[in-house]
Amino acid sequence: MKIPENLKYTKDHEWIKIDGKTGTIGITDYAQGELGDIIYVDIHSTESVKQGESFGTIEAVKTVSDLYAPVSGRVAEINMNVNENPASVNQDPYGEGWIIKLEISDLKEIEKLMSAADYKKLVGEK
Repeated sequence: MKIPENLKYTKDHEWIKIDGKTGTIGITDYAQGELGDIIYVDIHSTESVKQGESFGTIEAVKTVSDLYAPVSGRVAEINMNVNENPASVNQDPYGEGWIIKLEISDLKEIEKLMSAADYKKLVGEK
């Protein structure tokens, strides 16, 4: 299981890559493995989100899970490729399988997120 060191994580298994005031968000390798084959991604917050708020759902063969915003911000971009090819979330969760990009409204919220080491402890990785 991959847990990149350069990302921040939520207890709900989302990751965020910070680039200035832009955050790219997706679900972790652990989450996609637990969900199984992803068949649909639905983004229902297309303008702005608050930290911890659901911005969409991800549907797998077994279940449907909410997607939660790691930080607050304005939705800048939605990865339309995941609608056409939802398996990209399974195949490359930290690359082609990203879900949304946000313009972060409060950079201090990043401090509330987990480091890779903290996330590894959460999911039982060493």
